Amino acid sequence: MSRLLHISASPRGAESISLGIATTFTEEYEATHPASPIDRFDLWDGTLPEFGPAAAAAKMTVFGGGTPEGEQAEAWAAAVRTFERFDAYDRYLFSVPMWNAGVPYKLKQFIDVVSQPAMVFGVHPETGYSHLLTGKRAAVIYTSAVWGPGVGPEFGRDFQSTYFDDWLRWAGITDVQEVRHHPTLTGSYEHERKRADERAREIARTF
Repeated sequence: MSRLLHISASPRGAESISLGIATTFTEEYEATHPASPIDRFDLWDGTLPEFGPAAAAAKMTVFGGGTPEGEQAEAWAAAVRTFERFDAYDRYLFSVPMWNAGVPYKLKQFIDVVSQPAMVFGVHPETGYSHLLTGKRAAVIYTSAVWGPGVGPEFGRDFQSTYFDDWLRWAGITDVQEVRHHPTLTGSYEHERKRADERAREIARTF
């Protein structure tokens, strides 16, 4: 039985477009996968640990083959718990609004917390990275209000999907489907939202 985790990167609650499209997805998924549980990880709910000096030092200790102690051990344990929460699922739904051409900083924080050696990746001096999160699937909802495909650089650039898609594939998640909502300043919000909801339902049915 597959388990789906929805990771929400928007702090806007009911006003969030990405969260609204994600709700369309999860409602269709529930209707077509009644035996598959859905859980949600709101990255703004206060449970995401920091990855500061103690955690960074712990990571380097682990890289060197050592065992973190004291404050480092506590920070490392928090990162491990977050990774284990994430890794317990084989299906992921990410709702990702564009912030300043990229992703919200809480999503980057999540990536920095879980992207640890022997968890998300391995590395070899001759062969480079190995990707450890294989056999999983992801659906990603990308939204933006100003930037959109086909507009000029004066309306921004897309470092949102390029960065996040690269991280997914670096981690080993290569089965990735996208839902996009980019009405731009002159497009039709209603038309683009309808298309995004339809795409979300389409993916959810067979996810």
